[in-house]
Amino acid sequence: MIRVVLADDEDLIRGALAALLELEPDITVVAEVSDGDAALAAVERLSPDIAVLDLEMPRRDGVAAAEAIGNRAAVVIVTRHARPGVLKRALAAGVRGFVPKTTPASRLATILRDVHAGGRYVDSEIAATALTEDTCPLTARELQVLRHTRRGGSVQDIARSVHLANGTVRNYLSSAMAKLGVSSRHDAARVAWDEGWI
Repeated sequence: MIRVVLADDEDLIRGALAALLELEPDITVVAEVSDGDAALAAVERLSPDIAVLDLEMPRRDGVAAAEAIGNRAAVVIVTRHARPGVLKRALAAGVRGFVPKTTPASRLATILRDVHAGGRYVDSEIAATALTEDTCPLTARELQVLRHTRRGGSVQDIARSVHLANGTVRNYLSSAMAKLGVSSRHDAARVAWDEGWI
């Protein structure tokens, strides 16, 4: 049996997907959780073969959860927001599958079997777009402070979270704003999110 932890903050979708996967003779859902922190805890507690994670979840998104899970389980991301920049981040985090939520359940089951056997799966449309998109002009630190900005943190909150001085955070935000041609840190965070960089 392929043991799966399923994480999605939308109860109806999570429950429906779990029910559909349970119909497969060789797949069992050992835990259903609603956020990235709970997914990590379930993986640590249950040692599943695969963690199927929604991209956008509270506390820790699917990519951040995949980074934390590491090699404890193969990770497959399912998302309705399949932006190419996110694909690059996911692959860098070691994700083994990247699947749009429009994928039929029977196809997802096949993908999970392939991933369990050591393969990878990336949706062809997302992959084609990722190959032709522009590269991100922002540094890792600029992306980090924009990630925190998107969560609604003040400059002081961001500085505390990333262990930098307030002025240093303001400098990174100003640099990101200039590179993206926007007038506020919130606009910069929105652009970075829309491009899939954060």
